[in-house]
Amino acid sequence: MTQPNNPDLASPRFKANPFGFYARLRATAPAHRVTLPGKQSAWLVTRYDDVLALLKDERVVKDPLNALSEEQRAKQPWMPAFLKPLSRNMLDLDGADHARLRALVHKAFTPRLIAQLRDRVQTLADDLLNAGEKTGQFDLIRDYALPLPITVISDLLGVPQADRRQFGQWSRRIVAVTASPLDLPVALPAIWQFMRFVRRLCAIRRADPQDDLLSALLRAREAGDSLSEDELLAMVILILIAGHETTVNLIGNGTLALLENPEQLALLRENPALSTSAVEELLRFTSPVEMATERYTRSPITIAGTTIPRGERVLAVLASANRDERQFTQPALLDLAREQNRHLAFGQGIHYCLGAPLARLEGQIAFNTLLHRAPNLRLTVPANMLRWRRGLFLRGLERLPLAL
Repeated sequence: MTQPNNPDLASPRFKANPFGFYARLRATAPAHRVTLPGKQSAWLVTRYDDVLALLKDERVVKDPLNALSEEQRAKQPWMPAFLKPLSRNMLDLDGADHARLRALVHKAFTPRLIAQLRDRVQTLADDLLNAGEKTGQFDLIRDYALPLPITVISDLLGVPQADRRQFGQWSRRIVAVTASPLDLPVALPAIWQFMRFVRRLCAIRRADPQDDLLSALLRAREAGDSLSEDELLAMVILILIAGHETTVNLIGNGTLALLENPEQLALLRENPALSTSAVEELLRFTSPVEMATERYTRSPITIAGTTIPRGERVLAVLASANRDERQFTQPALLDLAREQNRHLAFGQGIHYCLGAPLARLEGQIAFNTLLHRAPNLRLTVPANMLRWRRGLFLRGLERLPLAL
């Protein structure tokens, strides 16, 4: 069979509808080598069973130093020295290093503790919609999907109110870098400012500890829990970015999917108790995280009959796995009452998303509140005029103008 031509995987045009391309890969080339926008090569793994196995496979690692030869390391993109502390984040570490960092922070994201935030999230959703109703011009991303999770994660970490909008802007600049290393120079000022901001916040919390996650991490470091200064910096930045980016895309993509499937929107509006399964289906269907961040083969592995050599970059395409005909009945159909739904939207294995319980809670409240408060919700521009954010790993809208 002829293999599909390779599109620009990070482009807004591709993000608008990547699913046809992934369907062709599942059928003809389930382990497919591509050239990324930065001219680096990678392997896309697209079938559900292969993605699930890859996310648990100890032969692939997150830290390239654990996989690459000296020659391959020499070909890695240049990184400014001031950015190197960020590589010590738990998303990009393996084994004991990853487990140690995860253990220091996972207690803040248990389902029991997240459930205690329900009233806070509900109040936020209502307040944001109140403000939107007054203006008459409502952009779901800017006015609802973005400020809701930013406020919640900022509350958890102890970010001052005055700094929250700014860190959200820095975050979007940083996430855009994943489209291509060529975008890095443009984003360097934002990354530098973000790092300075987090260092200053840490200094403030050392001098004046509060009942927040950052103060808890600082106490853990001072108690000798093997959290270096670089690891602390990387941890806080990772939590701030990952703690809201996925949820922004879940709410934005999910709302668009509901508007494009009015019978499903009406079903959820009439049955708010359906929100639990609805969020799971919207996670599966809309792919807030399109693919897991890169992994590297530390020994050759064979996927779907294709052998991938040692030291290769491998990308598990969650968006494709979640539309795999071998795993899901009618995967291209949005079914909010779907029962068999073992999607991979939050990943799997040791790097399973730590913030999944929080994202689920925020999504359930955000959708139910929006549909309850806005019975005549509609787009104010044609769907084909919407612009998607550029980036490799995430999939989300720039704007979503609505009439409430």
